[in-house]
Amino acid sequence: MSTPVRPAAAALVADRLRVALEQVSGERMAATVATLAGVAFTGRRVGSAGGAAARAWLGQHLADVGAEVTLESFTVLHVPEVYTAPSVHWSDGTAEMRLEYGRQMAVHLAAGDEPLIRRGALGVAGTGDPVGRWLAVPDGMTLFDAYGHAHGALGLLLGRGVDADGWHYTMLAGPNPGPLPILTLDTATHAAVLHAASRGTGTFAGNTPIRRLDLPAANVHGRWRPATDGPEVLLTAHYDGVGDHPGLRQPAAADNGSGVAVVLEAGRVLAALLPDTVGLAVALLDGEEAGALGSAHHAAQLRAAGATPLVINVDGAGHLHQAAAVEAGGAAHGLLAALDQAGRHTGLPLVAGPVASDNRRYAAAGLPSVGIGAGMAGYHSPADTPDRVETATLTAVARLVVATGLLVTADPGTVSS
Repeated sequence: MSTPVRPAAAALVADRLRVALEQVSGERMAATVATLAGVAFTGRRVGSAGGAAARAWLGQHLADVGAEVTLESFTVLHVPEVYTAPSVHWSDGTAEMRLEYGRQMAVHLAAGDEPLIRRGALGVAGTGDPVGRWLAVPDGMTLFDAYGHAHGALGLLLGRGVDADGWHYTMLAGPNPGPLPILTLDTATHAAVLHAASRGTGTFAGNTPIRRLDLPAANVHGRWRPATDGPEVLLTAHYDGVGDHPGLRQPAAADNGSGVAVVLEAGRVLAALLPDTVGLAVALLDGEEAGALGSAHHAAQLRAAGATPLVINVDGAGHLHQAAAVEAGGAAHGLLAALDQAGRHTGLPLVAGPVASDNRRYAAAGLPSVGIGAGMAGYHSPADTPDRVETATLTAVARLVVATGLLVTADPGTVSS
């Protein structure tokens, strides 16, 4: 049986929603994205100087809007780092060609660390003698199978598609290093190399300067107030990026400067409008790109403390197409219902879709959680720049989060369905 709506109380909720949504500033969020994507923060990779600088800036930002700020440190193991740009050339037997790092080639995460350039003839994995050759791996052959044909080889060359801007995308979470140098080549270059290798012509020279580091990390927590006689809303977003590469700026504007901007703006608005009995906190998370380790660390702390906040995570609020993707986890029925109603109220269409981010760590800990994703251009590449983050998308997602926070903490009897 549905709870009747009390007209006076419902009018109060509607008035709070109107006031709250009017306070959301797309321009302020765009400025936050531009700052986070700036040179001073150098891609914000976990454990980097840029990440530490971003952390300090975010802590000060939260303090300036009235939150009590704390840092929670942890360690991230085996983070891959390309410590100098690889030098790669090849010849089809007629001309020598240099391959551009980031566009025509990149270092595979499973590559062994080899700073010295290895030179030799081309071969095809699974055909002929591999000793002393760079082996082009045919399409459809797994890396595991390629290793089986690579005893004595100089290295492996895998084909890999690039994005619409022509970049290889960067990843930090992936396979452990193997015994050989491994380079990925864009599909056109890989096809040409494989063709030359199949004809028994061509040479290749390259290196894979990649190491693994154990690095310090820290989540930034901001709390306006604890819950006293009501629920607690926890807004989360990861602030780390995949980091700059030698000679390649990777600003990480949409992923996830946009999500951080939304969370900061929503927290600022909700802090002034939520009832005093409702708790409100923000967690800006480190180490997401290395396996969502910051949220795993935080979720374990919350579970150990018996805390059950309502978690709203934003990852990618830069480039809205037709609808925002929503993924729910844990006992999120009430939270999901409020989010659905907020979408209707703000006019932002929502669809069920994968949001493979920190929300999953909170859900795995049994916490009610939703992940929201509204698209990003230039994913994990130098093309993820502030000018490609849409102010209208930032505004739409922030309004959605603010409305959800107000609706999920309202008395059910004051909210019409």
